[in-house]
Amino acid sequence: MATNVIIMGAHGRMGATLAGMARRDDELNLVGVCERPGHAKGLEMLECEVADKLEELLPKCPGAVIVDFTSPEASVKMAQIAAEHGNPCVIGTTGLTAGQQADLAESANKIPVFWAPNMSVGVNVLLKVLPQLVQALGRDYDIEISEIHHKMKKDAPSGTAIKLGQCLAEARGWEYDEVKRHCRDGIIGARPKEELGVQTLRGGDVVGDHTMYFFGPGERIEVTHRAHSRETFAAGALRAAKWLAGQKPGRLYAMADIF
Repeated sequence: MATNVIIMGAHGRMGATLAGMARRDDELNLVGVCERPGHAKGLEMLECEVADKLEELLPKCPGAVIVDFTSPEASVKMAQIAAEHGNPCVIGTTGLTAGQQADLAESANKIPVFWAPNMSVGVNVLLKVLPQLVQALGRDYDIEISEIHHKMKKDAPSGTAIKLGQCLAEARGWEYDEVKRHCRDGIIGARPKEELGVQTLRGGDVVGDHTMYFFGPGERIEVTHRAHSRETFAAGALRAAKWLAGQKPGRLYAMADIF
């Protein structure tokens, strides 16, 4: 049986990609789209329910999985509304604070909620194998991360870079927030041994590049992931929507749960 889905922000870059891919997927039914008030014009061509208020859309689409890549504040509010109506939701929004993540976890007690700062299969496989590389190389290797995104991206560093940094820090036995260095400027002195730098570049229309550097004595290892298209993230989110439709509330799900 096909999974019914609702796409938030259907006029946006990710929203439009998600809506188009959902329509082409035989295992999905695009039953609704939602946009900000005054921005829903033209979405009728998607041949589904259209609304600028989620509260009005959900009664028409009971049980449909909501897919959201909008903004931290909007995603948290969406999950709270979804919880009131019993609709599961998949969230790919980045830049959420610890408090906002806690709000999602609270909604997850009422409905199935899936949140991942990166929906790429490749990135999530990296999160599984990078700890092995860190441990095999040992502590003589300094770890740094660089990330590049398009000039319209609002948060920095990217949610993916932070997730990768947390993964690498944990493999070293560190607390990420205690060792992170998100920028360097001025006379800062020698690099501390227990430090993990994350550098941000913005420009053009880059979908997303992340490189992990391991600087060792006499050599350097670089591990890079490049997303060539937003469809990479959309495919992961729609895969998550199909999976989430069969899950129960009680915890905040992530990509590792699918794997």
